[in-house]
Amino acid sequence: MKVSDLLGRKGARVSTIHPEKSLRSAMGVMIDEKIGALPVVCKDGGLVGIITERDIFRFLYHDIDAFGKKVVADIMTQELIVGIPEDDIEYIAEVMTKNRFRHVPIVEKEYLKGILSIGDIVKARTEDTKATNRYLMEYISGGPSLGIF
Repeated sequence: MKVSDLLGRKGARVSTIHPEKSLRSAMGVMIDEKIGALPVVCKDGGLVGIITERDIFRFLYHDIDAFGKKVVADIMTQELIVGIPEDDIEYIAEVMTKNRFRHVPIVEKEYLKGILSIGDIVKARTEDTKATNRYLMEYISGGPSLGIF
C-alpha cells in the first residue's frame, strides 16, 4: 500500500503549529487533539520541524524552570526524516523502526501533505489482513463468507 492510499483513508486534516508558539500551546494542541506530534510549519506553510510529546517531556525533565520562556522553535527537531506520497507504507514502517520514532511527516516539495503515526500503519495492516483473510476464507469455502472465522 502506498502512503497516498493511507492518507486518503485517514483524511487530510493535520494539526500543525508555528515555531514561535509557546511550548504550552504545543502541549495544549496535543492534549486537545489526542495526538503525540505536531508538524511545525512557517507562515507560508512550509514544513520546518516537528515537535513531539517526548521532546517536551525531555525538556521538562532537564529544565522545568525555563518551560514558560521557551517556544516550539527552541526544542523542535529540525533535521527531519520525511516520506513522500509515493512511498510504500512498509518502507515508512521500516524507517520508523530503524530510527526509533513514531511519526513521519509526508511532504511534496517542502510542503506538508500529512503525517503518519505508527498507529496508522498498524491499523492499515490490520484492516488489510482482515480483508485478505476474508477473501481467502471465501475462496476456500467456495462462496461468500458468513463472517465466521
